[in-house]
Amino acid sequence: MRIAVIAPGAMGAAVAQRLQSRGADVALTIAGRSAASAARAEGLQLMPGEPDLVAWTDIVLSILPPGEALGLAQRLAPMLTGKVFVDCNALSPETVRAVATAVPNARFCDAGIIGGPPKGDDAGPRFYASGEPAAELAVLARYGLDWRPIKGGIGAASALKMSYAGITKGLTALGSAMALGAAQAGVADVLRAELADSQPELLRQLRASVPGMFDKAYRWVAEMEEIAAFLGGGEIGGIYRGAAALYGEIAADRVAPDETGPVAVLREFYRKG
Repeated sequence: MRIAVIAPGAMGAAVAQRLQSRGADVALTIAGRSAASAARAEGLQLMPGEPDLVAWTDIVLSILPPGEALGLAQRLAPMLTGKVFVDCNALSPETVRAVATAVPNARFCDAGIIGGPPKGDDAGPRFYASGEPAAELAVLARYGLDWRPIKGGIGAASALKMSYAGITKGLTALGSAMALGAAQAGVADVLRAELADSQPELLRQLRASVPGMFDKAYRWVAEMEEIAAFLGGGEIGGIYRGAAALYGEIAADRVAPDETGPVAVLREFYRKG
């Protein structure tokens, strides 16, 4: 069984490394990717480009920022006849069904990744999977992936991912928004002291999740938009459209840092000590 991973981002490269370390025949491509992607792919089998990679493989694991998922499927569709295509991206059920429709000649599996990139010998993230090939792909557990088939067909795994990320990343957005509001109002120190006194576990969690979000905020914009779509696009979904806008501001500040911008303010608010 040959496994292609697209693409070598933080999660994709770590998944490929885990698969290879446990004996899988895995490959990827760094064509058109950044120097950082090339560094993450060091030691892995590389193909010249996506056509070569797809021609070689039996299974494609699509692990991308969610805004790129449909475009990848459309680009690869003519090459996927008879292949298994696993969309592992943070997509709403509606979007993942559009991805499945875009690859009619592939065997499609919907997968949602919950947890961070695998490291060393840890258990790694959970891959919840639904759709016709999900059960047979449990063979990936032999190669170090925590593969968990669930019932419900295409869209079920994505619904679970949306629900989970809506809680965890939504909480990070709330913690960021209220810290920024408190700082603007001049009560940041008082709020932080109150959290330390009455909500120490919440403060501990936000001290880890908010600074850890800065470098990922650009990816979380589309994910929040997918969660809004999952909720039907009405008033409730507006919570996550607001979160998308917040993460967009943080991502922009990360690219062009401002000493009074949201990253600096949040870093100060959630400092240790």
